[in-house]
Amino acid sequence: MHRFFAPLLLLCASFFLAPQSASAVTIAWSPVGNPGNANDAATGNLYGGVGYNYNIGTYDVTASQYAEFLNAKDRTGANTLGLFNDAMSGSLWGAISFSAGNANGSKYGVIAGRGIHPANDVSWYDAIRFANWLNNGQGSGDTETGAYTLLGGTRIPTNGNSITRNAGATVFLPSENEWYKAAYYEPGTSSYFQYPTSSNTRPTASSPTALPNHVNFSPGGPDNLTDVGAYSGTTSPYSAFDMGGNVFQWNEALISGSSRGLRGGSFSYSDSYPLISSSRGYGNPSYEVSGVGFRVATVVVPEPSTGVLSAIACAMLWWWRKRFK
Repeated sequence: MHRFFAPLLLLCASFFLAPQSASAVTIAWSPVGNPGNANDAATGNLYGGVGYNYNIGTYDVTASQYAEFLNAKDRTGANTLGLFNDAMSGSLWGAISFSAGNANGSKYGVIAGRGIHPANDVSWYDAIRFANWLNNGQGSGDTETGAYTLLGGTRIPTNGNSITRNAGATVFLPSENEWYKAAYYEPGTSSYFQYPTSSNTRPTASSPTALPNHVNFSPGGPDNLTDVGAYSGTTSPYSAFDMGGNVFQWNEALISGSSRGLRGGSFSYSDSYPLISSSRGYGNPSYEVSGVGFRVATVVVPEPSTGVLSAIACAMLWWWRKRFK
């Protein structure tokens, strides 16, 4: 064996088989399969049909994840894109602090006990910029291109009403159909639940519990944000938590002029109506309030098989061996 061959074998094996370093933000995903399902007849056959496999975020994006984003993309605290607003550090429902005197890249922190609350007071533009950042690999990844193209370089893009998902996007805000299917569709019966709690019965508002069909809304809930996943006995049919209650969640839909879609209800909303599948909310895309957050979704990319990896490794080794013979 050539004296370079054995070291190269080890090098290639370690390249392909060693675990990759973790990203600053790791999203837990819930797979949504059963492609080609029909729209929900109960809402006029308008929503829920998706013709491909995808993943929905198991949880809402959290305050700690959003703070990582802020430190990466607003290192100096200049906040030129308005990714942070003062309400995010508010005493009642805020979860993210800002310290101007901190070193660049560490100006944003998480208020004690609130790190795994859902990120809130986020606009639709904040949400798609976060998705762009994930799509582009985090770190110094761009916020204005990727899954979406935002023009103007300002808090409110000049093309706000015409923003749609770009071809080839890998991480994005869910479309209304993607959100709806993940929240309500029951693949075992090819039907839809009325509530995003795997139930046709009105959920119970309560403090966090392991009991099924319990949700954070008012009256009856804690009248505050709770940790994502705290209602541990309640998920959507695809095992996503908090698709009802805690915070409304932005989706891609363009509704009623310039408004963007919201679904799911919130801790501060004093009714269960927004939880039901027939309830379609919307808001101005620059809207930033305590009861609104978001989750992300991603396409399903098949992992290379062991055979494919082996073939790649062998090809590389053959080339190096021929080169240095």
